[in-house]
Amino acid sequence: MSDPAATLTQLLRPVFDDLVGSEAVAEGESPDPTVRPSDRADVQINGALPLAKKLGVNPRELAQRIVDSGALAEIADLEIAGPGFINVTFSASFLADQLAPVAADDDLGIGVDPDPLQVVVDYSAPNVAKEMHVGHLRSTAIGDALVRTLEARGHTVKRENHVGDWGTPFGMLIEHLLDMGETEAAAALSLGDLNSFYKEARVKFDGSEEFQERSRQRVVQLQGGDPETLRLWEILVDLSAAYFNTVYQKMGVLLTDDDLVGESFYQPLMPGVVERLSAADLMVESDGADVVFPPGFVNREGDPLPLIIQKGTGGFNYATSDLACIIDRTERIGADLILYVVDAGQSQHFQMVFAVAHMAGWLHDDVEAVHIPFGIVLGTDRKRLKSRSGEPVRLVALLDEAVARADAAIAEKNPDLDEANRAAVARSIGIGAVKYSDLSTDRIKDYVFDFDRMLAFEGNTGPYLQYAHARICSIFRREGVDRASVRSVAIDLAEPQERALARHILAFPSAVDAMLETYSPHKLCTYVYELATAFSAFYEHCRIKGSIEPTYSSRLALADLTARVLERSLGLLGIDAPEQM
Repeated sequence: MSDPAATLTQLLRPVFDDLVGSEAVAEGESPDPTVRPSDRADVQINGALPLAKKLGVNPRELAQRIVDSGALAEIADLEIAGPGFINVTFSASFLADQLAPVAADDDLGIGVDPDPLQVVVDYSAPNVAKEMHVGHLRSTAIGDALVRTLEARGHTVKRENHVGDWGTPFGMLIEHLLDMGETEAAAALSLGDLNSFYKEARVKFDGSEEFQERSRQRVVQLQGGDPETLRLWEILVDLSAAYFNTVYQKMGVLLTDDDLVGESFYQPLMPGVVERLSAADLMVESDGADVVFPPGFVNREGDPLPLIIQKGTGGFNYATSDLACIIDRTERIGADLILYVVDAGQSQHFQMVFAVAHMAGWLHDDVEAVHIPFGIVLGTDRKRLKSRSGEPVRLVALLDEAVARADAAIAEKNPDLDEANRAAVARSIGIGAVKYSDLSTDRIKDYVFDFDRMLAFEGNTGPYLQYAHARICSIFRREGVDRASVRSVAIDLAEPQERALARHILAFPSAVDAMLETYSPHKLCTYVYELATAFSAFYEHCRIKGSIEPTYSSRLALADLTARVLERSLGLLGIDAPEQM
């Protein structure tokens, strides 16, 4: 762990344990030094106050005993403040010593988790024969960032894109495909206009009893495994998957065909869910349906709220499918952790599903399922973002507009950039701006989608961070220095801005851990913005060009290390870091 605050905590734990005594430590009462950021120093030790209260001693006297222990004598200057806080200012030599192994590490100090997990991440989840719209943006961006960061920490991650590819609408869609003709339908769908295909089928269904009857019969054939019906269904699935892939490639996320796990996959497993719940005496009949009543859930009238497993007609519910998912993911895949990146509107559903899975023993102390909720995307009118026609904005259209706007901004900002490079940079900036705007907002909150704000080159935006990285790369181009050549240079931290930048670099592993602790990408976004801001202050106050050795090489090495952390941080968020803008 390279974070000085974490190193400080490790050094202080034995001191705090000695203060409470070995007997208390043995009983699990080891106190927390509580190291926090401070405006008056690098960090502040706050743990003396609660410990003094527990021991019944004066907090300033206890703080003095901590200082006198000598545990931090070689790494920092200490000052007791207020009722017993300890302000800590790290020595420049200590910070420089901490930087050296980070600079030599390709992972920049992140490290592998000592207890790696088998993790399943369920995210994106579009529907076959329907367009991906702005509502899919958050699940896809958040899920992708979590996958990348979990993998960086050494966990084995299984991506699962739980697409909607089964159910009664497919009878209608297959019959519409037959009416159009396979060739014509395939041509229309291959253009990515899935919405029109679906709407035409729905209009026909609503206006024709004959078409409705054909559709119902086709559903029966589909569920019965009729080979010809399954072949037609596969055409719809394959064409939709090809469309999804174009969106994912445009968005720059990791999802591929190998990650598709449709609702159809779980259909054969659902009778087993019913059988196992019945065998465990967890199911009861309620209003003609087979249900489970997980404790603690009630409706507005205060009556117990059921989780419907099988309807009176014999059909299965979404809950049945989600329970089948849990069984498959724990028993076949062997997941230790299952993450569901699904909007906040499904919170109660998942709470009930998880409760029933615990009752059945499919989830337990060694297997955890977590719902990662998120808010909705709003327009500038602070209402759900929609197109002029009142429908959800197509995700492809949104991404294309972001790239087009970025291209225009780059043409104005850097007119000398050739067309091919400009197109590549425009894509990186446009897509990065959209993703960063989404990820930098606390996921549980709604946020306003505003192209002008998210594409700005100043403030907490993707383009600002990408420009910070490109700016560092340009320093090396202008100086004619290969970045790799300075990575073994000893870094000297003589100026306050150099020390501040070093502290931010060293905090990178802690920022990654903070993100994963609550599955909140915005915490990593906050970190990387603060890092870029610290570099800006360094660059303004600490001249590189024209400085003499060893200061010149030291500052180049610090700049290179900053660029590497910027690039790695943005990469964990699924955002490109161009070298030229």
